[in-house]
Amino acid sequence: MKILSIILSLGILCSCDIQEAASPSLPTGNPPQGPPPMGMQNGGQNTNAGTNSGTAGEQSFDNNNTDLASGYKYFESNVEVYQEGDYMVINTTGIPNHGSPYFNSSDSRYEAYNGSNSQFFTAPNSISNSPVTYRIPLSPTKASSAEATPLGPIGVALNGIPFYNQYAAGRSPLTNEINTFDQYNGHPQQQGQYHYHVEPLYLTLNKGKDALLGYLLDGFPVYGPEENGNTVSNNELDAYHGHAHATADYPNGIYHYHITDADPYINGSGFYGNPGTISR
Repeated sequence: MKILSIILSLGILCSCDIQEAASPSLPTGNPPQGPPPMGMQNGGQNTNAGTNSGTAGEQSFDNNNTDLASGYKYFESNVEVYQEGDYMVINTTGIPNHGSPYFNSSDSRYEAYNGSNSQFFTAPNSISNSPVTYRIPLSPTKASSAEATPLGPIGVALNGIPFYNQYAAGRSPLTNEINTFDQYNGHPQQQGQYHYHVEPLYLTLNKGKDALLGYLLDGFPVYGPEENGNTVSNNELDAYHGHAHATADYPNGIYHYHITDADPYINGSGFYGNPGTISR
């Protein structure tokens, strides 16, 4: 695990080194409205599988097949997913499949900020190609001793974008950095790796607030901020920000994380299970 911590810590700190100690709150309001993004025009299902994505230089993969375990078939077509022994391998470019003000203004994917945060400001970073390979345990188990999540990727969303933990650089709170999140709640760090610290609005807008949204590196799934029609609060979750019961994707029951609207947002006191590895 020491090798993993070294790999994850190199050059992947967030853009803002915030020194304030207050616990941050997410901006209120609704996500941007408009036609569903490319590949999501069919009730939230991936309609691009097996086709060209339409964006120059991007490859499309067909993950919507029964050979993939459980929720892994729901990864979108800009992400390559396959099983290798006891691990699921996920290859991503790190480029979001939605617009953002963090693309160059001449890029067709540039989308001016149209979210609800009146305090939004653009961080001095831009999105760049950031390939990552995740090797995630196929049959996750509870760790005998919990390992803290590192700065940098702690998991991956269904559209290939990394999940980061609840900290900015230096493990400072996200107090001001939250105001640099674009209309889909992501932003790039200094090396250009776009990522989510909080609810990925592109996914919950198109898949639903109660949907499977991705996996942490320990193999346990991440679900949205609602369950059984109700908003999930932090006090309903354990120290790792999850709980265990049956879900639509795991009818026999599984431990799973929930994203909430308050710190720590995605994950609490480290990984519940034993984390896999990432490489670049």
